[in-house]
Amino acid sequence: MAYLTTTGSGQPVLILKEGTTRNRGKEAQRNNIMAARVIGEVLKTTLGPRGMDKMLIDSLGDITITNDGAAILNEIEVEHPAAKMMVEIAKTQDDMVGDGTTTTVVLASELLKKAEELLDQNIHPTILVSGYRKAAQKAIEALNKNAVPVDIEDRKTMMKIALTSMSSKAVGAAREHLAEIAIDSVKQIAEQRGDKKLADIDNIQLVKKTGKSLLETQLVKGIIVDKEIVHTGMPKKKENAKIALLDSALEIEKTEISAEIRIRDPTQMKAFLDQETTMLKEMADKIKASKADVVFCQKGIDDMVQHFLAKEGIIAARRVKESDMEKLARATGGRIVSNIDDLKPADLGTAGLVEERKIGEDKMIFVEKCKDPHSVAILIRAGLERMVDEAERAITDALSVVSDVIENSKIVAGGGAAEIEVAKELRNYATKVGGREQLAIEAFADAVEIIPKTLAENAGLEPIDVIVDLRSAHEKADGKHQGVNVFTGKVQNSLENGVLEPLVVKEQALKSAAESASMILRIDDVISATKPKEGPGGKMPGGPEGEE
Repeated sequence: MAYLTTTGSGQPVLILKEGTTRNRGKEAQRNNIMAARVIGEVLKTTLGPRGMDKMLIDSLGDITITNDGAAILNEIEVEHPAAKMMVEIAKTQDDMVGDGTTTTVVLASELLKKAEELLDQNIHPTILVSGYRKAAQKAIEALNKNAVPVDIEDRKTMMKIALTSMSSKAVGAAREHLAEIAIDSVKQIAEQRGDKKLADIDNIQLVKKTGKSLLETQLVKGIIVDKEIVHTGMPKKKENAKIALLDSALEIEKTEISAEIRIRDPTQMKAFLDQETTMLKEMADKIKASKADVVFCQKGIDDMVQHFLAKEGIIAARRVKESDMEKLARATGGRIVSNIDDLKPADLGTAGLVEERKIGEDKMIFVEKCKDPHSVAILIRAGLERMVDEAERAITDALSVVSDVIENSKIVAGGGAAEIEVAKELRNYATKVGGREQLAIEAFADAVEIIPKTLAENAGLEPIDVIVDLRSAHEKADGKHQGVNVFTGKVQNSLENGVLEPLVVKEQALKSAAESASMILRIDDVISATKPKEGPGGKMPGGPEGEE
């Protein structure tokens, strides 16, 4: 319907175009809160070590089986705008810290549920929003107060952090093996910039191949190039290789200008035909002169150049991806050269071994045993394609949390311990604030407890009993790290139990959840200009025949 109103004299005025719908006041708020809560409900059962997986089938029939919050929300095609905001916060959490996506969405959904109860008591949304803002600030202070510094050289602790992030993933017995690989690879690529340590996990290449088992996933101290050696006459293996990285083509560009050449003498004809071969041979000679015995080229390599390189026993690969070229430069210490005339021995990278191997159906070139690579590769194996994908998600989470801790070396106790402590601090703080905002802060405290509650629920425990036990444990002087052990149902010290999470993951989750809940609560009018769908026969419904 078009949105109509009338003037004082009863004259109709068309304000919004046809097909616009509008929800106002309580109805708009309810709809938004409900949509966001539905997304929270979808992810709730995947939280924690005893969380279950979701099977998602897209419009093409491709299957994804996972319990990774960001992956689930990426696959679901969400229509409702408020629900889309939930997808956005999961994506932000994933981009920023790489873990804790489910926590963020479940927390945001619970904040909205608690807010709805207060809205029904006629508390104004802006009071709720300002209460939530104060509560989020206080919660982050509480997290920081209870955070424990960690030494990144302490391998045992780093293992616990990596294992906690993978505890909900279906990688079973291979968890320890994958955690070891995650720690080694992040430590290898970490670099010192000024007084800060940085670990950009984009410098870790993840290569997935089905076959073998998860336990045969391996860390390659170098790079895997998903190309094969261009010429059959080239050697398949080189030890102590010197590597040239080129981003110019090893072929002669055909000119676009049509030119005419007049030849009066057969010898001139031969010289003309030989000229191209000579130019191509020069290219191969320049590579040989630089002492390179392996060439990775980002563009094409002419057949003739391949032939000359093969005669010299030089390995070559062509059309290597730009991202792989950059990683090769970081791993081998070489420089990417744009003009072959500039290629000098100083530009070459080195690797202990360059070898073409057949993995499954494909041939790949392994560049490994690099001296001090700032870029490494992980070759992920598993018997099932779905399993390879899930292993990749598990490794990505582990890499993310290890790099989070290397960059910001503080952790908090997992198993709901940090949340219960935050809730306790918030309840004390709420009484000091007073007024109606106190109710909003207390609602925030209740909402934060959804994490231990859901962990217990997913483990088949009685959530109320678990929360009561946790609260009483946290009232004691030394109880601030007490969390729930979902396998025994008992409350115990999460730090000793090895359930550790990076502080930044929890901080980001609280910030994102509070912001998105606040934004949804402030909306009291939804005006949607969806185009009317065509009715049968190709005409717009509702209009007279023949009208555009």
